[in-house]
Amino acid sequence: MQHNRYLKWFAVAATVGMLLILLGGALVTKTDSGLGCGRNWPDCNGSLIPKEITPEVLIEFSHRLVTGVVSISILVLTIWTWRKLGHIREVKLLGFLAMFFLIAQALIGAAQVLWGQGDFILALHFGISLISFAAVLLLSMIVFEVDRKFDADNVFIGKKLRWHTIAVTIYSYLVVYTGALVRHTDSSLICPDWPFCYNETPFALPNNMYEWVQMGHRLAVLIIFIWIAYITWHAVKEYKNQRVIYYGWVIAFTIVVLQVIAGMLVVLTRLNLTVALLHSLFISLLFGLLCYMIMLVARSNYNEKKK
Repeated sequence: MQHNRYLKWFAVAATVGMLLILLGGALVTKTDSGLGCGRNWPDCNGSLIPKEITPEVLIEFSHRLVTGVVSISILVLTIWTWRKLGHIREVKLLGFLAMFFLIAQALIGAAQVLWGQGDFILALHFGISLISFAAVLLLSMIVFEVDRKFDADNVFIGKKLRWHTIAVTIYSYLVVYTGALVRHTDSSLICPDWPFCYNETPFALPNNMYEWVQMGHRLAVLIIFIWIAYITWHAVKEYKNQRVIYYGWVIAFTIVVLQVIAGMLVVLTRLNLTVALLHSLFISLLFGLLCYMIMLVARSNYNEKKK
């Protein structure tokens, strides 16, 4: 029996809303609008609705408003899926993770506004939101019966691919953190060239912390690019008969290529806002997909135990 179409539409809306929270947070950081509402939270500059609208106020207040509305939507989605799909193994855990990390990211954002925090703590903000987004995305995929369409319930993943899937997903979180650290330390344009900091001296060591942050992120991206390329080659070679594995890793490799290109263009266009937001979008989609591959690993382990 297909799931209620209203639940499907609601799941889509919640997923898009969670993505807007991610991109809105990135927009706040990239436009330096974090204090658009002053040191006030949840009110904005002393009033519930801001009286004076500046670009910074509009961006920060809109982000708060979207976060509030989407938080309620995700709570409703969690309760709805628990009631309708609670028999599916992952549903209750995903609902809990979505709410827990959404609340956590909201509290970190509020703490930053009220008291201020260091760059290394603030860099966690995007990553925490990302976990909530991934949980909502996976809930939506379950609602849309993606697993049934791709026969994911009967998937079997070998030990080698299992290890790589888990490890690269954990590592991708480090890549996300280093990217967020680049933004929060204002290191985005500290290196004017690409792929090296200074192409005329490609093997020179970074001169300061900001160059270390920027080049550390680029090195982390290079590693994940090579890693996902290898996993994709292995999946294409060994898993042609399991479409969800085969196409999942092909899509993951496509996204990581787009991520690298966007990262390059962020530097070459000198922080073009559209390119920078695309950069955040691609890493969000990649992490969500990797989390889905983790779910498939868990299902493979379950299937193996049943045999």
